[in-house]
Amino acid sequence: MLYQLIVGSAVSAINIVLHSLFTVGVIGLLRNIALSAAGRSGLQLSGVMVAAALILMVAHTLEIMVWSLAYFVMSAVPAGSDLIYFAFVNYTTLGYGDVIPVKAWLLLGPMAAMNGILMFGWSTAVLFEVLQKTIERQAAPVKSP
Repeated sequence: MLYQLIVGSAVSAINIVLHSLFTVGVIGLLRNIALSAAGRSGLQLSGVMVAAALILMVAHTLEIMVWSLAYFVMSAVPAGSDLIYFAFVNYTTLGYGDVIPVKAWLLLGPMAAMNGILMFGWSTAVLFEVLQKTIERQAAPVKSP
């Protein structure tokens, strides 16, 4: 059990690092977009939110691939199982239960779910913050030169 916890924690830590890098990238990129799109508030707000959501979805997909790779390396899923599907089902907490890990790795599924919940919550907070900051910028008076 300890080995499962160590492996699951390591994969979660890799995903936390990935997510932090994407978060920093999203904020930096969108800050520049928001500043360059002055005067087009509706279009700007929509564009910023769509861009942020799409970039964060890419981050989540990469994080799911990390889990899939871990399942492969650890031989955690029965032969012939779709690793990416299994990783998606666990990470998103969908939990169909049609693919079950081998007994030696039963904790990886719940750990992936815990990691996914945390990353989705983080993404929600980032989207909210991006939305809030964009609206604040739009409401701020324009400074004259």
